[in-house]
Amino acid sequence: MIETLVIASHNKGKLKEFETLLKGLVGEVKSAGDLGLIEPEETGTTFLKNATMKAVTAMKACGLPCLSDDSGLSVNALGGEPGVYSADWAGPEKNFKKAMQDVHDKMGDAGDRSAYFTSVLVLAYPDGRIESFEGRVDGQICWPPRGVE
Repeated sequence: MIETLVIASHNKGKLKEFETLLKGLVGEVKSAGDLGLIEPEETGTTFLKNATMKAVTAMKACGLPCLSDDSGLSVNALGGEPGVYSADWAGPEKNFKKAMQDVHDKMGDAGDRSAYFTSVLVLAYPDGRIESFEGRVDGQICWPPRGVE
């Protein structure tokens, strides 16, 4: 069992989700923010590159196993946008309502409403091992958006 796992994020909501998911599987969950680690700029062109960069950077800084994620929405009618740049569409204030409005505006009356959400997790260990996991959920863009999150 991993005694201390660092979530390579400063997002308190994300930390809370991981703490719930990992309860009983790891000893203690800390965030990069808890340890004063700096989050690297996400300059990768794939979810895997971004997640790997975040996990490895945090692991090298603290010497503990680090878990990171990168995710986003890809809309087929937009050629896969926003994709890996989903967070950029939300802007520095992380306004995902604005991002979804931009998706809606760009799609216009496109007949193809298909889209998919991708999430990649990367676990980087101090001994150099790196494990990655990818999930994808296919769906349709509806307007107005529904749901809570």
